[in-house]
Amino acid sequence: MGLRARPSGLGARLRSILVTHDAPSDLVWDEVEEALIAADVGPSTTLELVDAARRRLTGGAGQAGGVREALAEEVRSRLERAGSGAFELGPTPSVLLFVGVNGTGKTTTIAKLAARLRNEGHSLVLAAGDTYRAAAIEQLRIWGERVGAPVVAQRAGADAGAVAFDALEMAQSRGLDAVLVDTAGRLQNKVQLMAELAKVRRVIERRLPGQPRHVLLVLDATTGQNGLSQAEGFSREAGVTGIILTKLDGSAKGGVAVGIADRLGVPVLFAGVGEELEDLAPFDPIAYVDWLFAA
Repeated sequence: MGLRARPSGLGARLRSILVTHDAPSDLVWDEVEEALIAADVGPSTTLELVDAARRRLTGGAGQAGGVREALAEEVRSRLERAGSGAFELGPTPSVLLFVGVNGTGKTTTIAKLAARLRNEGHSLVLAAGDTYRAAAIEQLRIWGERVGAPVVAQRAGADAGAVAFDALEMAQSRGLDAVLVDTAGRLQNKVQLMAELAKVRRVIERRLPGQPRHVLLVLDATTGQNGLSQAEGFSREAGVTGIILTKLDGSAKGGVAVGIADRLGVPVLFAGVGEELEDLAPFDPIAYVDWLFAA
């Protein structure tokens, strides 16, 4: 998945906890809980992981060296149960609606996924639905030129639903495979802005029943537990179907993916692992767990 090892991460902390113990005592498990919470796994998910790992290690297998393996297996199973990494376009034109707060790298992520889809042979159009910022419209136009995809845009301040509608019409008239719709960044607790997002979704649904195929929440992995709050809010208001984690390579913790998959059952589909156009990788639960628990 392209993630760099982090010697100061969760795995190293677990190693320092377990190396001096022959068997996991209550004190050891308390320290393990603290390590998981510090890694942004989340309090509820941490308690469930620890309880499940303790059950795995009962009956003669309770050696301290098995704690990490038991925890890793529990994390892996939760990610796989949520369907992490499973992404497909479906019937054409497939609509991908991108949502998230400001500053997560949403527009750049759209370009990265567009480039990936183009490299796979798909035809597509980009919709500049972040009409609040003229710079966002121009940014998407520039990305469209780089990836070889047309961009539908209107003036700054235009109705985002109208932009999405125009892009859907283009996709249908040209027989394109996918429509990638950008939206303005907004906080998940702003009722009016979330209502506007719901309106964009309704426009898409009326124009193409059964769409959008994906509502993709772009999350900054470095925001920690606030990322879980964002996922909860956008899932409730916009019907999020998948997560794209950006800046995962720059996170000193990275456990937020576990909490999201466990608490919401929403899969993590892609991970941003760098600044280049090709630095968007399908989320691999096995590679992620290896990275998260690397000592």
